[in-house]
Parts: sequence; C-alpha cells; structure tokens
Amino acid sequence: MPAPAGVVRFQRLRVLFALTVREMGASFGRSAGGYFWAIAEPLGGIAMLSLVFSLAMRKPQLGTSFMLFYASGYIPFATYRRVSGEVSSAVRSNRGLLTYPVVTTLDAVLAKFVLATLTMFVVGVLLFTGIVLLSDVPVNFDFGTILLGYFLAALFGLGIGTVNCVLFGFFPTWKNIWNIISRPTMFLSGVLFLFESVPDSVEAVLWYNPLAHAIALMRSGFYPAYVPLWVSIPYVVGLSLGLFLVGIYLLRRHSSFLIEQ
Repeated sequence: MPAPAGVVRFQRLRVLFALTVREMGASFGRSAGGYFWAIAEPLGGIAMLSLVFSLAMRKPQLGTSFMLFYASGYIPFATYRRVSGEVSSAVRSNRGLLTYPVVTTLDAVLAKFVLATLTMFVVGVLLFTGIVLLSDVPVNFDFGTILLGYFLAALFGLGIGTVNCVLFGFFPTWKNIWNIISRPTMFLSGVLFLFESVPDSVEAVLWYNPLAHAIALMRSGFYPAYVPLWVSIPYVVGLSLGLFLVGIYLLRRHSSFLIEQ
C-alpha cells in the first residue's frame, strides 16, 4: 500500500533539509568561522569592486552613488553565477548519497539551489545595508520588486545549472568551453550600464539575455524613477523553468550513468 501523499511530501522535505545542512557543512565547515567566511569572502570582493569602479566612474547612470548602482546590478549577476555553478556540481559532489533510493538527483539539485540562494541573499542584505549607511543614500526602496528580480536571477541560475549538470557529466570538455563563452556575461547583462543606454541594434540582441531582465527589474526596486517597461517576467520564468525541467528529465533518465562518472 503506497504511503499517503502528505507523508511522501514530508519525507522529501526532510531529505532536502538534511542535504542542505550537509552541503553547509561540506562547503563552509562545521565551525562558526566557516559560515562567517562564506559570507565575508563574496561580500568583501563585491565591496572592493564597487569601490574601484566608483573611483573610475564617479557618475552613475542612476542616482548619485555608483556603489549602489553597481551593487544593484552585480548582486543578481553574482547570484546567478553562484547558483548555476553550485547546481552544476550537484551530482558530482553527492555521488555517494545518490546511491541510496531515498535520495534523488532532484533533491541534490534543490539543496544546492537553496543554500546558494540563501547565502547570496545574506550577502546582498549586508552589502546594501552597508552602502546605505556609509553613503548616506536616501532610502526609498521597493522591496517586493527587489526580491522578484533577485529570485529571477536565482531561478535562471537553477535552469542553467541543471542543464550543465547533465552536460558536464556527458561531455567533460563542455565545462571548459562553458567557462570561456560565459566570461562576457557580466558585461552583456547590464551590470555596469543601463539597457536603454545602448544602441537599438544592441538592445535587440541583449533583450534575449534573461539576466538583463532580472538585473533591470531588481535595479528598478532601488530607483523608483527607473521603469524598465521592456522587462518580461514570463520570458525569464518560462525559459528558466523550461531549462530546469529539461535538465531534471535528463538527470533522472541518465542518473545511473552520471553517478558512475
């Protein structure tokens, strides 16, 4: 007799929680210092880059603080990059656990996604709080829009990471190729400039980059006067979920092969 649906869902949540806790221990260590450096390292890197760019480009395209302008674009980009990178290694870093019937590839992927998303969320909160306090920036934020833009970046990272999790297993060389072709992503996503500031011919191409939508949406939450009407939430969600479903289907279909690699 099959277990009730509620029991099955509770079991899945327990497995997901246990995997997330295990990922925290494996990634950051079991001491408080490990968790501190997990937050401090990306936070310090972003803060230093923000400071450097603010000295080189004193006048931002929005507002008066270049650090805020840059951070509002870089945080969603960094979230996408971290989530996609962590998710792409979900099978490789959990091969031992995936031999147990109770643990599935979906559990491994979601545990990576949850931990990476929460980590970057804390980084973002600390960074923006510091910028507001140190730069004396007027506070008039739309937190709902900020969170939506952040979630879209994380969701796209989930989709790309899940597909790459399969491709890295079947074609190891693809990882090197992906590292090369993804290097211009930061510039092509509008981290350092506004989408509207480039020529129309370039806009027509950049529009298809989901990160450009997520960054513009999140940035509009920091700047009420900035209204990017071109942003399409259904496009980003549809593409991200489409990639995720394709990746999960392939992971389940070829899980035995991928685990043995």
